[in-house]
Amino acid sequence: MNHHRPRIVVVGAGIGGLSAAISLAARGARVTVAERLDRPGGKMGEVRAEGFRWDTGPSVITMQHVYEKLFSLAGRALDDYLELTPLHPITRYFWPDGVMIDALADEAAMYEVIRDTFGPEDANGYRRFMRYARRLHDIVGGPFLYRHKPSWRDLLSLPLADVLRIDALRTMHQAIASYFKSPHLVQLFDRFATYNGSSPYRAPATLNVIAYVEMAQGAWYPRGGVFEFARAWERLANELGVEIRYGEPVQEICVRSGVAEGVRLAGGAVLPADAVVCNVDYVWAQRTLLPAHGRKRAEVLEPSCSGFVMLLGIRGEFPHLAHHNIFFTQNYPREFEDIFDRRIAPSDPTLYLCITSKSDPDHAPAGCENWFILVNAPALSEAFDWSSQGEHYAQHIRALLAARLARAGIAFSPSDAVLLERRLTPLDLQATYGGHRGAIYGFSSNTRTTAFMRPGNRDGQIRRLYYASGSVHPGGGVPLVTLSGMAAAEQAARDLGL
Repeated sequence: MNHHRPRIVVVGAGIGGLSAAISLAARGARVTVAERLDRPGGKMGEVRAEGFRWDTGPSVITMQHVYEKLFSLAGRALDDYLELTPLHPITRYFWPDGVMIDALADEAAMYEVIRDTFGPEDANGYRRFMRYARRLHDIVGGPFLYRHKPSWRDLLSLPLADVLRIDALRTMHQAIASYFKSPHLVQLFDRFATYNGSSPYRAPATLNVIAYVEMAQGAWYPRGGVFEFARAWERLANELGVEIRYGEPVQEICVRSGVAEGVRLAGGAVLPADAVVCNVDYVWAQRTLLPAHGRKRAEVLEPSCSGFVMLLGIRGEFPHLAHHNIFFTQNYPREFEDIFDRRIAPSDPTLYLCITSKSDPDHAPAGCENWFILVNAPALSEAFDWSSQGEHYAQHIRALLAARLARAGIAFSPSDAVLLERRLTPLDLQATYGGHRGAIYGFSSNTRTTAFMRPGNRDGQIRRLYYASGSVHPGGGVPLVTLSGMAAAEQAARDLGL
């Protein structure tokens, strides 16, 4: 046992960094977090302007049990820090041919919706698909999500029947198409690949577990906005004695004789530590924070997709729209070819529209709504230049939005309705968060082996250096990043005898 309380420095106050800090402080460590922004949350941010308020990062919260576990580690109840309200419907889906359905977290109710819209055969297909996705969750959850990074040995230790049942040889799309006749429903379930920035035509069918997590366990919205999440994590960290230093960029992780010994801040000050947890993009950390001899090459893994975001302050109220809305493209394969093969902003993308003022009316002035529009975009490359093409693309998306709404019978004129507009391109995402090539979710899962290739939570060469972010195990998205912080903390605690 250590007689002194080990000192740990966390680089970055994103959700992964704060989850690691909370887990370590709850175990008795002295924790300092250095963050270059002036706020917590990392990609989970917010923008306020002229009476409007938008979340700028994640917008759907799933896997509530993960956050409850983190808070209970600290002897606290999540409910005392955050009011999570279940979303009903979770998402309203619109197709180009005028079909519209609400996705519900109640399986019996969803069965009825599908039967009424697409017929009994697809309703039964839905029931079978959910059983299949649940089985995936039961097999994959233990070794792949809730523990350290899986090795081939973990896979080999599963019963052979389970190895076959994790369905890694088919793509998500192939598996989904075997359950549904309606192309609409195939597209709806294909969409879950985008939750970690991948393509359903390439990602292994194992990822159909994502659909189970949302459709069976439900999705929530934190009262006040998703940024309240970051505030709750910050509050708990402060209560546990974690010191968070905002506006303090880390310039270097100090390594001596193969051991991480602290960090050097941009101002030159050194924060010594018994261990360092790195909560920044993995590739960016390897390139900029580590000494040359300690770096590992991570560029071999394909980055996930990025995103193009428009924040619109809208005059008028639109009762036909829900909190979450999806307007599908006619040609889904083409959208993913644009993103991952051509690497250009898709010409006819699926549009995601989130309106938190539906749940929190004070997020927009009276008689107005706050629209957050997200389009999946390629990671930055030579193939598409946002600085010269961003303006044109924004106009294109506005026109596309009006056309998709009109098809759904909703009259919307951008020139009359849009009171103000803010944008985030992949260039902004890279500049603000240091995400490699603007990728939102670290690496894509477009190969069968990504789960094994993704960097783990402990550095293989530098001792006492740990990673917690969407670009390491178990992957991107708020619940997985929280798990990554907890896993990094657990490994550090074990190594330090906490």
